[in-house]
Amino acid sequence: MADKRDYYEVLGVQRNASEADIKKAYRQLAKKYHPDMNKGDKAAEAEEKFKEVNEAYSVLSDAEKRRQYDSMGHDAFTQAASGAGPGPGGFGGFGGGFGGGFGGFEDIFGSIFGGFGGQTARRSGPRRGRSLRVDIAIDLEQAYKGVTKQVNIGRNEACASCGGTGAKKGTHPETCTHCGGTGQVQTVQRTPLGQMMNVTTCPVCGGTGKVIKDPCPDCGGKGVQYKKRKIKVNIPAGIDDGQIITISGEGEAGTQGGPPGDINVVVSVRPHEIFERSGPDLYMKMDISFVRAALGGDIIVPTIDQPVKYHVPEGTQPGAIFRLKGQGMPRLRGIGRGDLYVTLNIEVPKKLTEKQRQMLLDFEDSLEGREPKENGFGKIFHKKK
Repeated sequence: MADKRDYYEVLGVQRNASEADIKKAYRQLAKKYHPDMNKGDKAAEAEEKFKEVNEAYSVLSDAEKRRQYDSMGHDAFTQAASGAGPGPGGFGGFGGGFGGGFGGFEDIFGSIFGGFGGQTARRSGPRRGRSLRVDIAIDLEQAYKGVTKQVNIGRNEACASCGGTGAKKGTHPETCTHCGGTGQVQTVQRTPLGQMMNVTTCPVCGGTGKVIKDPCPDCGGKGVQYKKRKIKVNIPAGIDDGQIITISGEGEAGTQGGPPGDINVVVSVRPHEIFERSGPDLYMKMDISFVRAALGGDIIVPTIDQPVKYHVPEGTQPGAIFRLKGQGMPRLRGIGRGDLYVTLNIEVPKKLTEKQRQMLLDFEDSLEGREPKENGFGKIFHKKK
């Protein structure tokens, strides 16, 4: 045993190292030299190092074995090494081997390598088809009344010949003999730690558990075909810009028996030349003469539906706003309609006849106790010829 390296040297710790220090050093070295981390030319050397590290840890992690080692060195285990009894004499020894554990070996490797179960694979099962997006632009009047639009789409549909199975008509997909229909393949790898199991997707059936020996000639075994369709879209009254209408089950076909996707229709409402919209309410600006503003009277107001009459009160000022209740947009998920808000702009004539000019000057002079204002009618019309 004279050729054996000192166990403390192997782990790179001092002889008075604590249990935590020994465990920490072991974790780092075990990960460094683990066979899964070393492939190719360095595999053999790494395996020997890995064995050496584990042998050192099996002794130094056990209080009684460490005491014996500190007293007698490797000679403390000479008898065990010769085969007379249990001890650290080989990779499968000390304390019943790695399966029986030596001071939390399995816990340590579980945290380093994710446990002894190896890798797992998920079987490919039914999958929902892809949903499609369609963009539709409409006018504000169409949004007010609602409209039916027809759109052209392209989508993958279940093959009509094979019903989506991918197998030639009269045949059926068969159970994969490579994986036994599970869609997964288990492989066992022998390592210095023992046997490790890996579960991977079956390379023959791709995880479906089925194989197609006679593919459908129409779809080539895919189970779907690309088709162009015309779809009717019912756009409800009151739809707003950017809202989405979902048509369930009209998207692409699912796979492995999965349901089809949807069609998501994104509606955009074009800007209007008169009205602006905010939710169910509409807004507009309207010009009236300064005579009508001063004297008041009825005016005809355009709405999204049909013109309505409104009485302008006497003395209406520029920028005045009035509301026409119920003359806005229908409420998409409610009862009734929004309102129409009208902002009045007072028109001032740019050209006047001599008679009109004099009438305005007389009107200004008739205002009792009021001096002409430079920022009022006087400024606009009180000019010398």
